[in-house]
Amino acid sequence: MSATRMMILGLVQWMQPVHGYDVRRELLSWSADKWANVQPGSIYHALRKLAEEGLIREVGTEQVGGRPARTSYVITEKGSIEFQSLLRGNWWNMAPAPDPFLAAFAFLPALPASEAAAALRNRAVQLRAGVQQLEAATAAEWADQKPVYVNWMWELQINRAEAEIAWCERTAGKIESGEPLIKFD
Repeated sequence: MSATRMMILGLVQWMQPVHGYDVRRELLSWSADKWANVQPGSIYHALRKLAEEGLIREVGTEQVGGRPARTSYVITEKGSIEFQSLLRGNWWNMAPAPDPFLAAFAFLPALPASEAAAALRNRAVQLRAGVQQLEAATAAEWADQKPVYVNWMWELQINRAEAEIAWCERTAGKIESGEPLIKFD
């Protein structure tokens, strides 16, 4: 929740006054659901919770035609302090992302070698597809309308994925060559 919390507070501060729909649209245009695990369905819940905590406040509700009513928010002083705290905490501290793959990989010997190698090669294929999506997004005309650092974030994700692709291929090769999984000295 802290990434979602930080991003929503930051966007409210940046775009205020802002509707939840606009916050959601902006986060999705950044693909934050993929790299920050900000789920589109959690955004409205987070806005309500942040308002309950006094970190943002409602400044109006409007309804246009048959559309649902939209509530506008601004950040409070307490919310700005919380945003700065979360922002600095995430800039200055490392936090490994929990990846269930690593837990599964810890049990590598429990799979037949051929299946483990195939699974690693499949992971590489999936990562390549993600790289292609990010490269397409970076090259898209609409990306020029985003802050340049959004492209820098995508570049980091591409570089990380390419490193993992190479690792998957090398590790699959080691497994296929029969390299021992446990070494005794």
